[in-house]
Amino acid sequence: MSRKKKEKEIVRGVTVESVGAEGKAIARIDGKVVFVSNAVPGDIIDVRIDKRREKYMEGTLVGIQTPSPDRVKPFCEHYGDCGGCAWQELPYRLQLKYKQQQVVDQFARIGHLPMDEVEVLPILPSERTVEYRNKLEFTFSDRRWLHEGEDPATVFDPPTPLDPSEFEGGVFPRHLRGGYSSVNTNPAGFALGFHISKAFDKILDIRHCWLQPEPSNEIRNFIRQYAIVHGLPFFNIREQTGLLRNIIIRTNLRGEVMLTVMFGAHPPKLGKLRCGFRPEDCDAEAEKMFDVLMERFPQIKSLNYLWNGRLNDAINDQQIFNARGEDAIYEEMEGLRFKIGPKSFYQTNPLQAYRLYSTVREFAGFKGGEHVYDLYTGTGTIALFVARSVASVIGIEYVPEAIEDAKVNASINGISNCKFHAGDMKDILTPEFVEAQGARPDVVILDPPRAGVHPDVIKVLLGTGARRIVYVSCNPATQARDLALLTAGGYRLVKIRPVDMFPHTTHVENVALLEKIQ
Repeated sequence: MSRKKKEKEIVRGVTVESVGAEGKAIARIDGKVVFVSNAVPGDIIDVRIDKRREKYMEGTLVGIQTPSPDRVKPFCEHYGDCGGCAWQELPYRLQLKYKQQQVVDQFARIGHLPMDEVEVLPILPSERTVEYRNKLEFTFSDRRWLHEGEDPATVFDPPTPLDPSEFEGGVFPRHLRGGYSSVNTNPAGFALGFHISKAFDKILDIRHCWLQPEPSNEIRNFIRQYAIVHGLPFFNIREQTGLLRNIIIRTNLRGEVMLTVMFGAHPPKLGKLRCGFRPEDCDAEAEKMFDVLMERFPQIKSLNYLWNGRLNDAINDQQIFNARGEDAIYEEMEGLRFKIGPKSFYQTNPLQAYRLYSTVREFAGFKGGEHVYDLYTGTGTIALFVARSVASVIGIEYVPEAIEDAKVNASINGISNCKFHAGDMKDILTPEFVEAQGARPDVVILDPPRAGVHPDVIKVLLGTGARRIVYVSCNPATQARDLALLTAGGYRLVKIRPVDMFPHTTHVENVALLEKIQ
């Protein structure tokens, strides 16, 4: 006999007070803090209590009794299903306020840093609050996410029996041992869009996304319709079958487009029945689609593709083929040209990237003869951006392909005072490496991933005696932790400037300047 599920408590008439870490709204119930998403300070709401902890609770907004005077109507039709722009209900001025507050609070709470002695410069707002991204990835699915109230029977075809003779050895794969196919053929059930939060196999079909300028939506919607009309199988994430798996659309500020199409395994492992085409026909179908895309969208300057039979969508270790046009597009910044290939990293908000890098250069206070380390250099964008202001730059990055891009970008721009090294930071940046360079760094620039800087790297940094350290981070929590170690090792946190790279999200970039205590 199954145990009846206990209904969760709903507390009504709760006043939202403020916004805390990770963008969760803060309210109080019987004196205990409750974190709620999608609420605005000043809202009076009904909250379903999902989790009870010793010091706080987590809840879900289930109704708004009185909306806050600051609440605004979300501009995107997919808001609530798509988690990409979760702060649309907050006016932009308040988004900026709470992002800056998040940085200061985490520096004080996690890093125990003396923020009353630190110059906190106003957050730099994004020049564009919509259509600011230069890269988006969309996923195909033959079974899209259903909205509340939708009947699966009207959206998906019923399972159909499989024929064992279609499979190698006449045996069904483990996940199909029931002998039925769940591949959908009803166009209403297809998706080309984003993953639903915390659900790897649930894809929300996107009609219009406000994150990237056109022709991003036009290309995505055209590919979706083309695939339906021509019977090209959408991917089934659970069963790992189907022809069309992902597309990546990259744009530059001149309106040029790089399109990368990811197909499923090639040749299709499960033959005609599971893919819809014979293995020898898949290449021909791809070529037809490429021709149509190039004719329909002259903005596409680079069209690439890959076959991916793995369980994840990562492309960095996959072979990518150029199908049409050039193998890259180019972005420009302050007279510099940066080559962007299918695997290249480049800041996804290019206009704001310029303001971010300008802040780094300003904080570094270059006089003209400095030796600089740019750690976690990526494709060398910061290194090359500051190279003309200093004597030399050494860039270190874990990803070998990124370092190759950095070298290409240095060559394109005629910059000869940068040297780039590939490898794990803690293995490359050793006291011996520093001594071998001939000159110790005057300025160190850090731009690590969200996990922050390895403790071994911080030890070496403290030993370099660098006059200034400029630390760029997309995660104020790990940045606060690392700054605490650096300040304990002989540096003083002088000033910070948050930079908003991602409007309508809870994410914030931050630049911090440390100076060595003499």
